[in-house]
Amino acid sequence: MLIKDYIQEIREVINSCSLVTSFSITSDERGDYRGFIVGEISFIDGSILYWREFVNVKTIINRGMYAYQYMTASKNLIFRYDNTRHHKKLNLPNFPHHKHDGSEDNVISSNAPTLVEVLQEIESSA
Repeated sequence: MLIKDYIQEIREVINSCSLVTSFSITSDERGDYRGFIVGEISFIDGSILYWREFVNVKTIINRGMYAYQYMTASKNLIFRYDNTRHHKKLNLPNFPHHKHDGSEDNVISSNAPTLVEVLQEIESSA
């Protein structure tokens, strides 16, 4: 898959989410297969998902870095998934993958979700 095709797939996934009111995507394509992608998605209740991925899609979709931060309309954290290596002392089973659930301090283990899975979680909680 080419990086431009991956970005187009992301656009289609976001467009298919019934709760989305608007979104923006900025990409820094680094060759045919790699890129840094940053986005912001606004939802009908005023909440916002800020996200970023550094991805290589040459053979499989490999996200070397990701963060999906979901905030209320008043900018309070609902959740954030990321793979920043800053919680090693917690001995999480899926380190470095983790979720901040409801606050920065409530860190739990998680798998590495895709943007599709994050959008599905938002839809199911609406």
